[in-house]
Parts: sequence; structure tokens; C-alpha cells
Amino acid sequence: MIEAGILFAAACYGIALLLDLWRIAQGPDAADRILALDTMVINVIALLVLYGVWRGTAIYFEAAMLVAMVGFVSTVAYCRFLLRGDIIE
Repeated sequence: MIEAGILFAAACYGIALLLDLWRIAQGPDAADRILALDTMVINVIALLVLYGVWRGTAIYFEAAMLVAMVGFVSTVAYCRFLLRGDIIE
């Protein structure tokens, strides 16, 4: 029964990733694209955690933590670039 729930959740997150790609392509401005990229990172983290639960290993949880850290730093850097035109002062 848990496999069916994991499969359903993975399908929902996969559809959410496709919708994020659509928002990145059709976003009216850069702020919408940044928000879509950040949401995409969250969906990838959720997929990694679901895959880790399905496989029963902890390595995917560590990978999810790494993706979360890189996603946060990249979102902050991209926002800073849009606001100031420079990342490093």
C-alpha cells in the first residue's frame, strides 16, 4: 500500500515539475522565473526523499540536503544579481 502512495506522490511532484518548467518558459518577468526555479528545487527535494523512502536507503536524504543547500544559495545569488547587477561586492 505504501508503494501506491509513493507512486501517486511522485506522479504529483512530476506534474508539478512540468508546471514549473512551463512557468519558467512563460513567466512574464524574472521574479516569476526565480520563484519557479525555487519551487522546482523544492519539488526535486521531495522526489529525492520519496525515492529514498521507496528504496529504503539514507543516501538520498543526504542528497536532498545537498540540493536544498545549493538551491538556497543559487536563489539568493540570482536575486542579488537581479537587484544589484553584481553577486560579489
